[in-house]
Amino acid sequence: MAETKKFQVVIIGAGGAGLTAAIYTSRAKLSTAIFEKLTPGGQIALTDLVENYPGFPEGILGPDVSQRMEAQAKRYGTEVIYEEVKSIAKQNGGFQITTGSGSYSAAAVILASGASFRMVGVPGERELTGKGVSYCATCDGAFFKEKEIVVVGGGDSAMQEGIFLTRFASKVTVIHRRDSLRASPILKDRAKANEKIEFVWDTVIEKILGEKKVEGVSLRNVKTGETREFRTDGVFIFIGHDPNSALVKEFVEIDESGYVKATDSLQTSVPGVFAAGEIRAGAVKQLVAACGEGCEAALAAQHHIENL
Repeated sequence: MAETKKFQVVIIGAGGAGLTAAIYTSRAKLSTAIFEKLTPGGQIALTDLVENYPGFPEGILGPDVSQRMEAQAKRYGTEVIYEEVKSIAKQNGGFQITTGSGSYSAAAVILASGASFRMVGVPGERELTGKGVSYCATCDGAFFKEKEIVVVGGGDSAMQEGIFLTRFASKVTVIHRRDSLRASPILKDRAKANEKIEFVWDTVIEKILGEKKVEGVSLRNVKTGETREFRTDGVFIFIGHDPNSALVKEFVEIDESGYVKATDSLQTSVPGVFAAGEIRAGAVKQLVAACGEGCEAALAAQHHIENL
């Protein structure tokens, strides 16, 4: 393996939190590397149009936000490395980061690998994500004014987001694999009292239909086996998130759901390691919030390095 390359700050994950952190640390003249195993931008790169990010009154394409952030980080000297981090360990008062092809050292590390929407895993889902399939009501709800949509799930998130979507949609049909909701009583009552919400019980989606956009879903009743097609303009999936924390689950303290625990200053249980964005327990799942945490983590990392 090649000689270890040294950086002052290593950031794992090039979503909104990671790229913002890189902009701040690089502008502070701290040598910075950011590792990304897929494409820059994280979940926002999968969003067609972003309308709630400040400064873009006409909206901006999700991939454009990602590319602009990456270009801005590079402008200030960030080295973007498209490799998956395989391990992270303490070493000589700092940290060693290993990928499949190299070894790197850092005085501070920012964990910003985010969380992944839990997918239903049916044909058409991945192909139509951003084209009628969504995992974020506040991001995409406004695109479905006076449209008929379906919501998949039966927990608190599904009910909260389903109720929110009635502000825009003419009808929201909740598809749930059981015959009762898992949501809290107050959310159950609110959803059932909403005239725009209907329920389809004991049913799962087997396929999302459409070529260039969502046109419908194929449904199957889990008790009778009966299948049918159901026309809809959009599919909102709220069956949970999975934090991308497998890399650090034995390195820093995580909660029962796998999210990284951090203090108000975003310090994890390991001094010098910070967590920002959706990988952090309690994070708000919005781009603008992730960017704010990226800034805060960068300033905390800078302070840590200055006091070594």
